[in-house]
Amino acid sequence: MSPSSVRCAIYTRKSSDEGLDQEFNSLDAQYESCASYIASQRHEGWKLVKERYDDGGVSGGTLDRPSLERLLADIDSGRIQMIVVYKIDRLTRSLADFAKLVERLEASNCSFVSVTQSFNTSSSMGRLTLNVLLSFAQFEREVTAERIRDKIAASKKKGLWMGGVCPLGYDKDPDPQSRTLVVNQEEASRVNKLFELYDLYGCLRSVEQEAKNINLKSKRQLYKTGRVAGGKSFSRGQIYHVLRNPIYLGRIRHKKLTWPGQHKAIIDEILWDRVQEKLMVASQRKRGRLPLQEQAVLSGKLFDETGDRLTPTHTNKDNRRLRYYVSNRLISGGKDPSGWRLSAPKLEGQIATIVADHIESRASNYALTNTPDLHTANSFKKAANAQIKKLRSKGLLQNADIIEKVQLSPNTIRVRLAADPLAASLGITCGDLSPELITFEVPWKLKRRGVENKIVIGDPVPEPDQTLIRLLARAHQWVLDMKAGTSLNRVAQKHGVTAAYVRTRSKLAFLSPKIQQSIVLGTFPTEFTTNRILHMKIPLDWRAQNSLFGV
Repeated sequence: MSPSSVRCAIYTRKSSDEGLDQEFNSLDAQYESCASYIASQRHEGWKLVKERYDDGGVSGGTLDRPSLERLLADIDSGRIQMIVVYKIDRLTRSLADFAKLVERLEASNCSFVSVTQSFNTSSSMGRLTLNVLLSFAQFEREVTAERIRDKIAASKKKGLWMGGVCPLGYDKDPDPQSRTLVVNQEEASRVNKLFELYDLYGCLRSVEQEAKNINLKSKRQLYKTGRVAGGKSFSRGQIYHVLRNPIYLGRIRHKKLTWPGQHKAIIDEILWDRVQEKLMVASQRKRGRLPLQEQAVLSGKLFDETGDRLTPTHTNKDNRRLRYYVSNRLISGGKDPSGWRLSAPKLEGQIATIVADHIESRASNYALTNTPDLHTANSFKKAANAQIKKLRSKGLLQNADIIEKVQLSPNTIRVRLAADPLAASLGITCGDLSPELITFEVPWKLKRRGVENKIVIGDPVPEPDQTLIRLLARAHQWVLDMKAGTSLNRVAQKHGVTAAYVRTRSKLAFLSPKIQQSIVLGTFPTEFTTNRILHMKIPLDWRAQNSLFGV
């Protein structure tokens, strides 16, 4: 009898991105070793899945890794039964993170194997061995980090530039052996101008506007990969960072201390002191707190499919505050068709609804915990109903703490709930919460009607365009009047509109019955707005019309 199939996934990781551009890199070497090990276990039913899970240039000190998150999601869904790694520290270098991983793997009946470190986690001795290995891995990481931190601190104390992106106004010294900066005169004039503007206005908003008016641009950075960043108008945050950076005074900052640098100053001390004093006075101004309903409750929790954070922003129109969540890469005026700009109230309301629906579905099936218990199921369900009621009545205003992360992709929204506050609200021990309750996905679409983006989550509910329906009814009445012998001008006069208005809109009455039915039922494609239809050349043949509008 052949053994049952065990679906195996290989996870590889490298802390730095050095050498990853080579044809055969470290990740490939790890993958080949793991693949060979899986092949040697074919008699046990081990089978390698096609998908690769590679994290290049990512530290093992965090679990926030794109490929690891994909792997854990596949494990939660039951697609993976075994993780194979080259060394255990490829998976994690943190004991605390490892404990979380083990708990999550056990919940999904998934195991892991290190091909270079033989141990069996089913025995107490094996678990002890594993903990010892992880302790040394964590120790190595911490000692290395301390050594690097000490070196950086000592070098900055000597006034040396320790690398990174050069600030506006400076370039790296052309001498590769030198650890200092040289003044870029053209950029230095921009820095001086920003300081002079703030000294004049004492207001970041005014400086931002004036900098745009005189076409001041941020530093343009060209990376080895060919990516170009910067070279755009300054935001208020960027201006503030420039004004507070002691590097322009000829000093090097390390945490809260500054040391005399080996580079030349751009700003004289008198101007620097005046600007710092005005910044301090501005920071002490009382600022009104936003009303609760205008606060961005998903701030810091919302991401797109690229991992880019969506930042709350707003505009004011007709004495109304219009809130949005916008991809970070669009904040500074960048143009990226993949970036998101979504209405904050609508998105927050939809997220609250789908979380409530999800909890309700799990509660109704007694699936809130890993092992449903009939003795406690009813009490858990009662607590869940109370949480659902709060979500439906208050939205996320008083319930945002149960949201840990929301990730948007073109077709799905992935939600990860915060285990601790959710468990507390349901009266369930955190470890007993079902993984399927914590993380879930729902389909969604972003439909455009005119200039408005409409968020549709789950199965869309037909929503008729009432404006189009009213115009369709009027078009039928106009056509009936004209068939009865009333002239176009008399029809227009009767209904209080112009003849041109009647002439251009009466053609709606000649749409096919199938199209008119879809308009009334709300299944007509939302991208065909009234204005768009009126400017289209519509054929008289009904079949051609149906094909044109996709109904």
